[in-house]
Amino acid sequence: MYNSQQKELEEQTKKQETEKVAPTTTSTTEVPKKETVATVIDSTVSDSIQTLKLQNSLGSFAYSAALPSATEAAFTVLENDLVRLKIANKGGYIVEAEMKQFEQFQKGSAQNVQIIKENNANFSIELKTSDNRTLQTKDLFFEPKLTEENGNQVLSLKLKASPTQFLEYRYVLKPNDYMLDFGIRSQGLDNIINTSNPLNLEWQLKAFRNEKSVTYENRYTELIFEYEGGKDDYLGQGKSTSDEVKNVTYVAFKQHFFSSILLTDTPFEKAIVTSENLVDDDKIDTVFTKNFKASLPLAFKNGELNHAMNWYYGPTDYHILKKYDRNLDEVVPLGWGIFGWINRYVFIPTFDLLVGFFPYGIAIIILTILVRIAMSPVTYKSYLSQAKMKVLRPEIMELGTKFAKDPMKKQQETMKLYSKAGVNPMAGCVPALLQIPVFYALFSFFPSAIELRQKNFLWADDLSSFDSILQLPFSIPIYGNHVSLFPILASIAIFFYMKMTTGDQAMSAPPQEGMPDMGKIMKIMIYISPIMMLFFFNNFASGLSLYYFVSNTITIGIMLVIKNFIIDEKKIHAKIQENKTKPKTMNRFQRKMQEMMEEAEKQKNLKK
Repeated sequence: MYNSQQKELEEQTKKQETEKVAPTTTSTTEVPKKETVATVIDSTVSDSIQTLKLQNSLGSFAYSAALPSATEAAFTVLENDLVRLKIANKGGYIVEAEMKQFEQFQKGSAQNVQIIKENNANFSIELKTSDNRTLQTKDLFFEPKLTEENGNQVLSLKLKASPTQFLEYRYVLKPNDYMLDFGIRSQGLDNIINTSNPLNLEWQLKAFRNEKSVTYENRYTELIFEYEGGKDDYLGQGKSTSDEVKNVTYVAFKQHFFSSILLTDTPFEKAIVTSENLVDDDKIDTVFTKNFKASLPLAFKNGELNHAMNWYYGPTDYHILKKYDRNLDEVVPLGWGIFGWINRYVFIPTFDLLVGFFPYGIAIIILTILVRIAMSPVTYKSYLSQAKMKVLRPEIMELGTKFAKDPMKKQQETMKLYSKAGVNPMAGCVPALLQIPVFYALFSFFPSAIELRQKNFLWADDLSSFDSILQLPFSIPIYGNHVSLFPILASIAIFFYMKMTTGDQAMSAPPQEGMPDMGKIMKIMIYISPIMMLFFFNNFASGLSLYYFVSNTITIGIMLVIKNFIIDEKKIHAKIQENKTKPKTMNRFQRKMQEMMEEAEKQKNLKK
């Protein structure tokens, strides 16, 4: 069949040359796409035969497909010590992106992480020709030319309509760098394609799973973009989410620890970005995590395209991304507001210093110790407040009995008691609130630290993923199909910590008429909180569970020291009684509260 086809094509070519008649232009559908591709890829067919076969479907751009250099070498490789990129002549886009410094999650696997492979990515510009046909650059053939300039690898790929009319992709890879210079420009195409409207650039990536836990990886896989001169946002974790954004300067397809980012010097006027979740069942959907798409307009200027851009294919590493000074560190989810500030200026520098001297697991423990020591004054204030409230509880109970039928009077007398005793009932809450920014900052820090990826400690072979010690023959909802040890230890530590603190809180909390019994609620929470920790953290990073285990264990030790060697309840009681005898001046807030309660009491009596 092939020989017959070739003979037929040769006869058609000879006939054309004899009659000197140009081939007519027909619609794309008249030549089957599969047959066209096969003809182009086969280098044994002559250039004239290729031109004849493709001209009907490609029109002027058949010139590019007929060039031997566009088909003889199907791919070009750009490579440095960090990344290996394989770029196809067909479409002119990256078909493989390999991270040379990072291996996949399988034990004993020598295969490097590949962000792009096996046709999981597409990059195409939609061309509308002057004769009302629509072509996709991903289906067209570019002519490659690889050179070296100042130590950089430079690849020029041209989609030619003639020697002087072309669309060019230009890739520049520098040594020891994940960032590519990338440019798109056109020359002399104003009479071939419609230049009255921007061209539509479609970029799509189906994200491969690269980590041990597909569920955990998918939680931190998301589409992020920068717009309107420095603002950044993300699409979220829905089944399918999309947004239309103006003045976009970069789009990042983030895959937990690795990212593909397209940056532009000239903002895209209006971009449509889409993220589709591909993990419905983590036992079945184990190959891909999300499908990302971005539709970006390429505007003409004076009838030509000239867009300077950059590609980043590399790790989602805060230090690497920050050095580019293009706001790319926002791709790393360190938390918003004060939480991100604490991570950037406290935890990241401290952790970097520690890992310079200690293994990663030991560095986490030392970091935890430093955090707990720094927070110990807050712990002391909180415990002291609880002790004072516990001492006052009998008198508060007595007031509750005395003014059982007059809640307003009871509240007034309670406030007076607090004032005389020099006790602030909110003093125990404020220290607890001060710990929340630190708690949340660390909750964001550990899952984002690529330094922990594939670093082992004790039985954990990867501190960035779960530390399974037992594989279950079945799956438990939420919990999973394995048993992680660090969450168990952390849950035990939380149980004893709450056992110590919740009892005192229940004793110190004054009873409120018409309100639930806080003592009973707190006793229930002693058991619920550790169970929640055990279930939810079974699939979390073992480095995070290690932190919680060490943190709660140290807090228990600090509280035992405070309780047994620092705080003396008898002395506190004596101090409170002494305070009662001293004249006490109320501050402005206390005075205002007192006046409000007195006015409320007065109005109540008038109604009676």
